Amino acid sequence: MGALTLRLPSLTSIFAASFSVRPSLLRRRNRPLSLPIRRPLVANLSAQSTAAGKEAAPEITGNQKARVSEQAITPRSQDFNAWYLDVIASAELADYGPVRGTMLFDAHLALLQFIPYSFIEKEASHVEGFSPELALVTVGGGKELEEKLVVRPTSETIVNHMFTQWIHSYRDLPLMINQWANVTRWEMRTKPFVRTLEFLWQEGHTAHATSEEAEEEALQMIDIYTKFAYEQAAIPVITGRKSRVETFAGASKTYTIEAMMGDRKALQAGTSHNLGQNFSRAFATQFTDENGQRQHVWQTSWAVSTRFIGGIIMTHGDDAGLMLPPNMAPVQVVIVPIWKKADEKAGVLNAASSVKDVLHVAGIKVKIDDSDQRTPGWKFNFWEMKGVPLRIEIGPRDVSSGSVVISRRDVPGKQGKVFGISMLPF
Repeated sequence: MGALTLRLPSLTSIFAASFSVRPSLLRRRNRPLSLPIRRPLVANLSAQSTAAGKEAAPEITGNQKARVSEQAITPRSQDFNAWYLDVIASAELADYGPVRGTMLFDAHLALLQFIPYSFIEKEASHVEGFSPELALVTVGGGKELEEKLVVRPTSETIVNHMFTQWIHSYRDLPLMINQWANVTRWEMRTKPFVRTLEFLWQEGHTAHATSEEAEEEALQMIDIYTKFAYEQAAIPVITGRKSRVETFAGASKTYTIEAMMGDRKALQAGTSHNLGQNFSRAFATQFTDENGQRQHVWQTSWAVSTRFIGGIIMTHGDDAGLMLPPNMAPVQVVIVPIWKKADEKAGVLNAASSVKDVLHVAGIKVKIDDSDQRTPGWKFNFWEMKGVPLRIEIGPRDVSSGSVVISRRDVPGKQGKVFGISMLPF
């Protein structure tokens, strides 16, 4: 049998029609919605550390850092351990974290899972806001710790500790860190994805020379989250500013995207915070401006978490199960070949393979379910439950007529096949 050719514009138009919503953003500016990222790395290691790494390296000032990177590397034959630490310092490969035995490299603050409790206490409203949700470590190596450690609930404090070492001059600004990190909050009532003790999120932190730059960054990020919600997740959101009572602990302003779920309850789907100078004053995160004056930086932080997955489930799902927007679906089209007789199988599978190749070339993520263990009806229900946006059915009659049948996931029952009548090839 010859290859089956589909009229691809018809298929791609389905994706455009399905889940289409249009945003009305809080604020639009004449600038691209892009995220500039700088990855600072100033090695803060010292050859004076003990060989066993039992003590954290002494803090090194800006002038000392320059000397560390300029000094000669200890010969390997003379002192292998000192050579090793010198190489890391001179090549700027890693920094020590504030907790003994921790490090970060390539500005991956996500590696710093433990935070000294004193860091949390430095910003009064921050500790007050997070105190009920903190998970604390009080024993390590079988011994009581001199200072209890907080399992990271968020990263503003640890970020400021590192920013204080990385930022010295206005030339170091703006400084932007974007990372994926897991955090822990001791929630009393949990729900998968929406509220869990430990969750994963995309977390960004920035430092700026002026309050105007920080505000612009905070607004740009909430615009990006809004754009993502509409264009990728197909979730209409209300974008705005949180009340003072609901503002993030330690922030000056909190901007949010709120989505309405299927149970008519709102879900906070993403936030962007203008931190002002609250954390920079608490941690003395300063820079020398163009006039030679010492100033505190202005900061932002922003995040979306695995809660967004829960939002997708609760926004689009129905009684049949999950329903995924095409732009986010790991499988956008599932092909279910149908045959009863053994001599029909080869022709149907060849046609299914041809259709898959055409869709794959068009950039569509497609899967063929050619398993023998389940009936076609079971497969239909299974892939509907998994939320695949489109299903293509190919049987012996379709092979004979050179056509396929298409069903839309977002239109249940027979109505979903009104569009999905047999699609003839060119």
